[in-house]
Amino acid sequence: MRIVRYHEFGPSSVLRIEEADVPRPGPGDVLVRVEAIGVDQADVQRRRGEHPVSAPVLPACPAADVVGVVEAAGAEVPDGHLGTRVVVWKAQNAYADHVIAPVDRIMPLPDGLDPAGATVLGSTGRVAMQIVDTGRLRAGESVLVHGAAGAVGHMALQIAKALGAKPVIATASSAGKLEFARSLGADVCVDYGRPDWAERVREAVDGPGVDVILDGVGGDLLHDDVALLAPYGRLVFYGASGSPTARPVLPFLDVLGMKYVTGFSMATLLRHRPDLAESGTRRLLGLVADGSVRPVVAARVPLAEAARAHDLVESRASRGRVVLVP
Repeated sequence: MRIVRYHEFGPSSVLRIEEADVPRPGPGDVLVRVEAIGVDQADVQRRRGEHPVSAPVLPACPAADVVGVVEAAGAEVPDGHLGTRVVVWKAQNAYADHVIAPVDRIMPLPDGLDPAGATVLGSTGRVAMQIVDTGRLRAGESVLVHGAAGAVGHMALQIAKALGAKPVIATASSAGKLEFARSLGADVCVDYGRPDWAERVREAVDGPGVDVILDGVGGDLLHDDVALLAPYGRLVFYGASGSPTARPVLPFLDVLGMKYVTGFSMATLLRHRPDLAESGTRRLLGLVADGSVRPVVAARVPLAEAARAHDLVESRASRGRVVLVP
């Protein structure tokens, strides 16, 4: 089978397509024939050696959300999985024709879902659902979604809308991305590259500030976020796509106005509250099934052109998710 690896950190050109044996599942694993692979900013950051939390051991193949069909199963896997189309949450060695996954990291998919779009139901969609839940969003509250045209952002925007947020304020870095966010239901769209972006957000809310802010961009935006929060408002910081090496510091005095700031980690949630992750996933599937939330595929790129997929993500020009297709 084919697999994409990199043997050094650097630009997308370090990605190489190689040949490898089809892996064999262990007792509690399944073998999945891959149909689609989600590509994220974290993949790019790790390839560059700039991920703010973890660095891979070289040589490395990215871990990613994968959709495919179960072709084999280990002796301890319950019956009924063979031939099932599933999404794998963060499959290891994911840029390949086949992947191995523990059976507890797969989820059967409803019929009729496009495999490329369904990759969003892995970690990306789960993160979107959980950051909204972590922000304790209630119907009628205002929400600000940074990076609203990205893989997580475009899902979080739609989830917030479906749960009754008003207004839903989207930020992005270009007119095209803002129009994309508007097409998904954003009530107000703001270019966060403008010097007056925070003032425009403040004008859009009826009250002293924003109730919930979801920030996966990070950097200096975090300081403005805290200033924009209403009393009892909640800021959920879940990534640093805009500045992966930055370490912003929030002065403690900035949160004295009854403002709440929390970080989000899916790995931590799964480790300590897997029940919340499971219930959130079920709710997300329901929102997708009834059409309230629509995963958007920005581009489908052949596996052999993984470098081009990384370039698309790295350029921050894509709207929705970039997907590799074997």
